[in-house]
Amino acid sequence: MENHTNPENPLDYQPKPDSNAPEHLSATPESPTSLQFQNRLDVSELQQNVQRIKQEVGKVIVGQKDMVDMLIAALLAKGHALIEGVPGVAKTITAKLLAKSLSVGFSRIQFTPDLMPSDILGTSIFNLKSSDFEFKKGPVFSNMILIDEINRAPAKTQAALFEVMEEQQITIDGTQYKLESPFMVLATQNPIEQEGTYRLPEAQLDRFLFKIDVDYPNLEEEIGILTKEHALKDGIKTEAIHSFLTGAQIETYQSLVTQVLVEQHLLKYIAQLILATRNNPYLYLGASPRASIAILKASKAFAAMEGRDFVTPEDIKRAATPVLHHRVIVTPEREMEGMTSKDVIQQIIETVEVPR
Repeated sequence: MENHTNPENPLDYQPKPDSNAPEHLSATPESPTSLQFQNRLDVSELQQNVQRIKQEVGKVIVGQKDMVDMLIAALLAKGHALIEGVPGVAKTITAKLLAKSLSVGFSRIQFTPDLMPSDILGTSIFNLKSSDFEFKKGPVFSNMILIDEINRAPAKTQAALFEVMEEQQITIDGTQYKLESPFMVLATQNPIEQEGTYRLPEAQLDRFLFKIDVDYPNLEEEIGILTKEHALKDGIKTEAIHSFLTGAQIETYQSLVTQVLVEQHLLKYIAQLILATRNNPYLYLGASPRASIAILKASKAFAAMEGRDFVTPEDIKRAATPVLHHRVIVTPEREMEGMTSKDVIQQIIETVEVPR
């Protein structure tokens, strides 16, 4: 299929009408441009509310625009996000502010080495009045779950999150309990602390849509942080954040994102990126089909956030690194040379031919 793409500007991408496209997107012989003008998805409201979320979070947070974008995209794609960065770069407060801008339930769980699965999932308690056991729900029964320092809990507690994150349910004493939608897990961890921490299992890492690496602010952002802090008299004004998006609205936007158009050759492009991770000599472990699905969902979310109802190759490129770099493992030899998974993924992106 040919594409209307300006080679000088890869963002200037328009899908060409396709006879194999869904009925509401197909062009007619009388109107070859009907794909662009008839029955298009209206994502303008979604785009406006995304901008409003950024403005609300920006009342407190200076910089960290990439982290905020990734968190919003993960929410729209029905995914979870793992935020990694050194202490003090606003990982936890940004996640809290995002949740505060939404009119949904919020729980924060501090992971510690002595935390048990029942502390987060809940437990059955014997009721003397009814002479029967009743289930007391844990803090995971909410919409937005912030897990602080997720790598401080042992493997047994980590494993308790598998079913929750993948199937949005838990099973206790043979009974399944469904969690309400929307549901999202935001987890933070510090990359430099080793004592008292546990490496996350690959199976759990794979359940996070994104791994977001948070870097230090630049000079201008650092000055802005100090200026804003100096102007405050009694600490951070989280009260200034207004909750304006309901759970029903979020679910509507999530459904809208799933309808964003992705052309067949772009699906092939995603598959080629994933296949390249499995055949790369620098990688010991490549990406699974769950990773390709994650790139697809994330690229749709990025497109909708930009006000488009179709995905471009740039959306896929933007999603590739945060989706893949925690899902692949560099060979020990290359790791000793200082090569990271991000380096390999960037090489793959530059090597795989972009559809035009």
